[in-house]
Amino acid sequence: MNIPQTSFPRVVIIGGGFAGLAAAKGLEREELQVVLIDKHNYHTFQPLLYQVATGGLEPDSIAFPLRKRFNDIDNFYFRLAEVRSIDAERKLIHSSIGSLDYDYLVIATGSTTNFFGNTNIEKFTMEMKSIPQSLNIRSLILENFEEALLTSDLEERRKLMNFVIVGGGPTGVELAGALAEMKKGILPKDYPDLDIRMMKINLIQSSDCILKGMSEKASKKAEDFLIKLGVDVWKNLRVLNYDGETVSTNGEDHFKSSTVIWAAGVKGEYVKGLNAECVIERAARYKVDSFNRVTPHTNIFAIGDVACMETENFPKGHPMMAQPAIQQGRLLAKNILAELKGKQLKPFKYNDKGAMATIGRNKAVVDLPKWKFQGVFAWFVWMFVHLFSLIGFRNKAVVFLNWVYNYVRFDRETRLIIRPFKKRNEYSFENET
Repeated sequence: MNIPQTSFPRVVIIGGGFAGLAAAKGLEREELQVVLIDKHNYHTFQPLLYQVATGGLEPDSIAFPLRKRFNDIDNFYFRLAEVRSIDAERKLIHSSIGSLDYDYLVIATGSTTNFFGNTNIEKFTMEMKSIPQSLNIRSLILENFEEALLTSDLEERRKLMNFVIVGGGPTGVELAGALAEMKKGILPKDYPDLDIRMMKINLIQSSDCILKGMSEKASKKAEDFLIKLGVDVWKNLRVLNYDGETVSTNGEDHFKSSTVIWAAGVKGEYVKGLNAECVIERAARYKVDSFNRVTPHTNIFAIGDVACMETENFPKGHPMMAQPAIQQGRLLAKNILAELKGKQLKPFKYNDKGAMATIGRNKAVVDLPKWKFQGVFAWFVWMFVHLFSLIGFRNKAVVFLNWVYNYVRFDRETRLIIRPFKKRNEYSFENET
């Protein structure tokens, strides 16, 4: 990897997401050698991926170069690579560009889509965990309408204009709301010779409410917002299969659709190599103690989505969201420095700052620890929090200007098929290069 040898302890961080970035920030300018490894050279602000998928933002406005964040830090190194395995006994990681030894290892690889073992669903549905995947969805949505214009088969047209979103969490709800706003104010102008009323947006949730982790009031209000926007909300309905054309469920309802977006669950993206006792297989997350150490190792830590810290309040681990990841990353940096100085480590205690979701223009729900509200004010709070959380002044400025323009003009300028997403072998998908 061409990392120079040093007398300083070497901390290797795998993953440049919320957790890894927070840990790296906490260790900068210390007497350490910090090596950050990621398969992308940028940090992605995942909460706004749905806006890239629906043409509201360009991808570079929610991404920030990792090298730029640390380009003035001595003893910091970034390597673009995929870590394939860990050799705990020899204190080595093995990657696509070589091996590297470490004194401390921080695993912050995040999460990936959970298809619950259904290979058909994995093969034929769209996922939205990265910028390339969001661009795929954007291209496919627009290509569907272009194709619907050309077909004279009414059933085929209905299938192309029928969108199914599986999962009623924040991702599914926000995506459904964004698609509904496109249907209402944008697509009729883009496709005047196409009956946009044929477009259907279905949100399928397996439980009896959407936004299950939020308050009952927030869930009910979000559902009301979606229904007013024209989204068909299906509750207590579980998707069993999808063959690229028909969505099969555990009820009598089945859906003919060319586009199914899977937002029904995530699992940790753990790295191979550690003993099976270190991993909770069903969730693909590392078992960690209150200091985020991967038991029984003392110099290997896991933080963020890939870490499962079982506590009284969180028996299945903390929620796989940005705030727990950021807080764990910050504390871990302090604990590593404390250990090097022979001081006592502090156990992690999650400070729940609340949850929020936007359903569309002037429509959002916010649950704070002592205050819950919905509507226009919640929408402004949601915008402020997300805008403030973006990395880099340019990204904040670009996103803010985009939001102002989209609000005033009721438009989404980036309805561009830059990287066509084509169907292959009937219903398998690939990117056109």
